[in-house]
Amino acid sequence: MEKSLNNIPDIICEEYGYKKHEPKTLSPLTLAFIGDTVFDLIVRTRVIARGNAPVNKLHKYASNIVNATAQAVIADMLMPRLTEEETVIFRRGRNAKPHTTAKNASNIDYRTATGLEALLGWLYLDGRIDRIMELVLPVILEYEKEKWG
Repeated sequence: MEKSLNNIPDIICEEYGYKKHEPKTLSPLTLAFIGDTVFDLIVRTRVIARGNAPVNKLHKYASNIVNATAQAVIADMLMPRLTEEETVIFRRGRNAKPHTTAKNASNIDYRTATGLEALLGWLYLDGRIDRIMELVLPVILEYEKEKWG
């Protein structure tokens, strides 16, 4: 098997003998669970690419993007770029009934953010890191530009 960044989940499962699950068989909240981390990793990587800084400053900057309100805006910006299949996955995540409530966001933003995370989790587990980058990086840059100029 060729090892590339696109099959990180396969590499992890193979290396440690874990059972690999087809992303479509997982619940939308399970997809969102992993997708939250994928989004966070992308944002944190983007933040440190801007330069070295105290960790609390890095965290504050990342937290301005990795939160339900910002993720809802980013999800809305992504919608026109999604395929039909990706839109279905996003909607499954958005319409899932979470067992938690938003702390600092509206329920609509929280559910929209969950839809984004479910989509990212599905793409990640499907080995489509390239598609995640194609979708997310330009939108994060656009979001940052709109928010901070």
